[in-house]
Amino acid sequence: MRLPMIAGNWKMHKSIKEGVAFVEAIKSDVADTDVEVLICAPYTLLQSLVKAAEGTNVKIGAQNMHYEDKGAFTGEVTADMLLEIGVTHVIIGHSERRQYYNETDETVNLKTLKALAKGLVPVVCVGETLEQREASETKAICKSQVEKAFSGISGDAAKTVVVAYEPIWAIGTGKTASSQDANDVIAYIREVLTALYGDEISEEIRIQYGGSVKPANVAEIMNESDIDGALVGGASLEPDSFVQLVNF
Repeated sequence: MRLPMIAGNWKMHKSIKEGVAFVEAIKSDVADTDVEVLICAPYTLLQSLVKAAEGTNVKIGAQNMHYEDKGAFTGEVTADMLLEIGVTHVIIGHSERRQYYNETDETVNLKTLKALAKGLVPVVCVGETLEQREASETKAICKSQVEKAFSGISGDAAKTVVVAYEPIWAIGTGKTASSQDANDVIAYIREVLTALYGDEISEEIRIQYGGSVKPANVAEIMNESDIDGALVGGASLEPDSFVQLVNF
């Protein structure tokens, strides 16, 4: 039985004070949930959020990291830097990183390998553009991205990876794939993972959906057979909304 994960991706939002207040506001209301609770915040908030979340079931993740251990990479942070302050998860390959900051399938793979080697849980994002969807290329794009992201990753390590299917056309647009469409693509991604690792391992890998998830549609999405959680942007920014998502 896969443990569902509800993850908030705050993107470029919130001060330290606002972030700590958020954790304080939600921690008792999500304490007894049957899902894994994750908040992925800007770098400047991470250490304070880890401290605020001590003794709770709220885990704190980063939104990106570099694949090298050190070097002349201005503006980047390493896995060790994240681990040093208590971060447990990291988003890799979000569509906004791919679109605006030249993230490639190769760097997604390198970052995933590094996160696994260091003991961070990678949340690896895959998904198609609107043009690719309209050209009926959704499955081909997802297959290629998944295969490249998992290149060189052992079966034991693969079990700890979380995949987030995020159709790019549904991120921040208010549009969302129907729950059935999302489930169909996620079931197909699991087929791709089965081809790579076999049934036993693929059945342990969690696959989330992301794309305009909100309290009004989260229950329907989570009731689908193959969807193991949600990676949520805007609807994760307010405590009441996030609590509703977690306690769907």
